[in-house]
Amino acid sequence: MALRNLGRQRRRTGLALSAISFGIVALLLAGGFIEWIFWGMREGAIHTRLGHIQVVRPGYIERGGSDAFGYLLPEQATEFDMIKSVDHVQAVAPRLVFNGLISHNETTLSFIGEGVDPEHEKEISQHLFIRAGEDLSKQKPGGVILGTGLAASLGVQPGDSVILLATTVAGGINAVETRVAGVFYSSSKAFDDAALRVSIEDARQLLRVSGSHVWVVLLDDTSRTAGVLRELQAKFAEGVGAFEFVPWNDLADFYNKTVVLLSRQIDIVKLIIGLIIVLSISNVLIMSVLDRTAEIGTLMAVGIARRHILRLFLGEGCLLGIIGGIVGLVVGFLLSKLISAIGIPMPPPPGVDVGITGRIMVTLPMMAGAFVLAVGTTLIASLYPAWKASRLEIVDALRHSR
Repeated sequence: MALRNLGRQRRRTGLALSAISFGIVALLLAGGFIEWIFWGMREGAIHTRLGHIQVVRPGYIERGGSDAFGYLLPEQATEFDMIKSVDHVQAVAPRLVFNGLISHNETTLSFIGEGVDPEHEKEISQHLFIRAGEDLSKQKPGGVILGTGLAASLGVQPGDSVILLATTVAGGINAVETRVAGVFYSSSKAFDDAALRVSIEDARQLLRVSGSHVWVVLLDDTSRTAGVLRELQAKFAEGVGAFEFVPWNDLADFYNKTVVLLSRQIDIVKLIIGLIIVLSISNVLIMSVLDRTAEIGTLMAVGIARRHILRLFLGEGCLLGIIGGIVGLVVGFLLSKLISAIGIPMPPPPGVDVGITGRIMVTLPMMAGAFVLAVGTTLIASLYPAWKASRLEIVDALRHSR
């Protein structure tokens, strides 16, 4: 009966369904674009520097900046191989972090350096791209790769010689002359302006240490981070105090703040869409109550209980939400696929010359949330019209047709 009643005023019902569907489509497209931004930032951070999980000595994250050599991991350790054998672990790479000065001709600048294993690092740093020259390689030992900003400030190109100066573990100064193998860029301009990388063997010789500060763990899927983290923590529970496992999201401060900011904006969009649906559905059902006052009086006169009248109008509102939600989901999903196939041209990030093609990522939780929003708001919007219809006086309602 509720469905037949909706079909009696097709124009009014069509406008209500259009408002619901348009709101759901807008929510899916806006939310899908922001979800793509989250995905890009997340995977960029993971595949540039962070990895999915970092293995360090306890206290290194908080106090390693002031006493880096006090938190070194061993160069050869059975634990390293044990971590590599855990399910879903794709690669493990050691890193030695240091800083110092780099000189070329009359120019001297400070840098943030990373000693890396060239072979293992290629699997992790997939979003660190070589702009000029070549990457570090075990086939060509020696050399250094510089971030684009650092290379530009020094005025160097691949093949030029530079001098690296750093403080050794004993507190002395050590220097080494090396060549620029390549220039890289990543998604972080701040990193590119100050960073360089050398092979971990060269970094150990420069600092006169053995071992590394971090073992970076890469998984086959970001969604498995929490599960693998629990497994690693349980596996090494006996060696309490020896290792600390830090997930990527604890290290991605900028990403976390961006998620909070954009999530609030999506919440505002949801609120606006909810208000649009509430107002449109309330208007449709109130007009329906006014048009059918005599009919409602007749139903109650022949013995239909008030609660049945209440359920009838609530059912009409619920059907509007279900039909409008389904139409909105189908149209929104198809539009997201079409837009993603075409691509959204976007300007390059700061410090990068290559533009980005945006996408719309619509996920199942997002679609479920949008459908619940459509049905929930229509039910809320139906409460007052349904209550008003159920509280009509029979005599006044029957008299309304005269």
